[in-house]
Amino acid sequence: MGQLTGLCCLLLLSLAVLTTARPKTGAQPKCKSGPVDLVFLIDSSRSVRPHEFETMRKFMIDILNELDIGPDTTRVGVVQYSSQVRSEFSLKTHSKMDAIVKNINEIIPLAQGTMTGLAIKYVMNVAFTEAEGDRPKVPNVAVIVTDGRPQDRVAEVAAEARDKGIEIFAVGVARADMTSLRAMASPPFEDHVFLVESFDLIHQFGLQFQDKLCGVDLCLESEHGCEHICESSPGSYHCLCLPGYTLNPDGKTCKAIDLCAEGKHDCEQVCLPTPGAFTCDCNKGYQLNADKKTCSMIDYCSFGNHSCDHECVSVLGGFNCRCNQGYRLLANGKTCQAIDLCAEGKHDCEQICIPSPGAFTCDCNKGFKLNQDKKTCTNMDMCKTVAHGCEHQCVSTPGSYYCICPEGQLLQDDGKSCGTCKSANIDLVLLIDGSKSVRPQNFELVKKFVNQVVDSLDVSAHGTRVGLVQYSSRVRTEFPLNMYHTADEIKAAVMKVDYMEKGTMTGLALKHMLENSFSEAEGARPASRNIPRIGLVFTDGRSQDDITEYAKKAKEAGITMYAVGVGKAVEDELREIASDPVEKHFYYTTDFSAISTIAENLKLNVCPAESQGEIEVKDPCACESLVEFQQATMSSLEQLTQKHIL
Repeated sequence: MGQLTGLCCLLLLSLAVLTTARPKTGAQPKCKSGPVDLVFLIDSSRSVRPHEFETMRKFMIDILNELDIGPDTTRVGVVQYSSQVRSEFSLKTHSKMDAIVKNINEIIPLAQGTMTGLAIKYVMNVAFTEAEGDRPKVPNVAVIVTDGRPQDRVAEVAAEARDKGIEIFAVGVARADMTSLRAMASPPFEDHVFLVESFDLIHQFGLQFQDKLCGVDLCLESEHGCEHICESSPGSYHCLCLPGYTLNPDGKTCKAIDLCAEGKHDCEQVCLPTPGAFTCDCNKGYQLNADKKTCSMIDYCSFGNHSCDHECVSVLGGFNCRCNQGYRLLANGKTCQAIDLCAEGKHDCEQICIPSPGAFTCDCNKGFKLNQDKKTCTNMDMCKTVAHGCEHQCVSTPGSYYCICPEGQLLQDDGKSCGTCKSANIDLVLLIDGSKSVRPQNFELVKKFVNQVVDSLDVSAHGTRVGLVQYSSRVRTEFPLNMYHTADEIKAAVMKVDYMEKGTMTGLALKHMLENSFSEAEGARPASRNIPRIGLVFTDGRSQDDITEYAKKAKEAGITMYAVGVGKAVEDELREIASDPVEKHFYYTTDFSAISTIAENLKLNVCPAESQGEIEVKDPCACESLVEFQQATMSSLEQLTQKHIL
């Protein structure tokens, strides 16, 4: 860094002192300073006249004559530029002064433009590289000498060079632009930017460089008397103190800075001074917090050896035990005992006292309710206090209730609704044909048929459950058995069913019904409960797949199968689907409008005992087979529901 100091001192000289020439004397000893990698970047544009270029040669040689040139001390490179850049010799080319001088004297000016930015980029990317002789951890210094305004941009590339650690001195001569010099040079500008009037003065600038580079270091050569640090300056020195100390009025000795005594600390309790700093501490019974400033009382409870039954409370120098609310501390000072106010008779409950530690709550016997005073009790009318759901009348009993029906009606299985008979519970899955041949207007009639059937059933979660499946070329569950629990919900869902169209895969629909629709996952009740399972297939044409296998398996699984055919439905297929006796479980008609009649008569499953002999055909235009099918269907449903009721 000694070489850098010399360069800085050189560039700090004012132009006023440059006019004073130094007489030549005999040979002087070389300066012994730290290593520096120094590159001269000289402007050889056409504006630099031949005699001015010779002056620049002498400028460089005079500076180098005073430096300790060598591979381990100062290395020198020279680059000239105009419209192009040319390296005259690199940092590794010469290790002796004679070779450097010879090479400088052989430089031939380029005599073209002034591409200073291009030259700086070359110095940054090439000249100061290990391949060109640059040494790691050795200062890089570039001295740019120019006499004109750059013809390219210099600010960005110079900033990049400075960021890479290159210290740049900008020396302008005559016509040089000060703004451009400041854009190139390292800060501070007063130490790195120089502008002289002529090349003659730049020669004298070199002489001043020699004076400053090799000046006497008074800190080394004199009895300075500094107690801590001596710092040299040109022709003088001054004393400094180590961190944490301040210089005494004598300008040489130092004394420690006591921030604690000066009150310049933020310790909560104790301040311990060190020169220029401090550390905090705490009084006995306290410990320093993580912020190293404030103190907290030592938590003796946190040591885990207090043996308190409930809560440990730290105090200065120790701890005490404390009980939770509702407990009392025993004589050993550690154990807690619950306070039972009920057992001690310290309560005012009318009927029941429920103790809790140190407190109590009141309750009432079965059939009574606690009054607003939370102490006394009143006989409870369950019919008025709960949502009993009785259809006709609710009758309260102590702690309970039951439902009754008007004369002539019976209480149903749900214990709440009333009817003229006990309704049967079934799991009913309807498979409706949604093939293209049905046509949209007839599909709407099919949906109305389904809703007529639903109207005749006692639908509830514990009563009859209904599921709906539509099929064509594929099968789609419109809703499973466990989705809806009221007739209104089911009917609304039926009317929202979209017509599928396409083919008629009845066998696939039967398979889906058996494996999915009557599974417990989709709401079918366990077989152990003996809830009848009924499947009703509605189709208008021949199946496009085989129905034999799954029609047989469905009946073997205990599902009572009904088959309704309309239009082009095949009687043999309907018979194969229907349960035995077959004649009572299948029906065929050519007219969609006739299907509403069977829907009305399916209500027979609700009260089978009362319905015997009451079947009649309501459409006088319907064919005789319709009447026979209705009678057979109702009779079979009647037998199933009677078995369930029994």
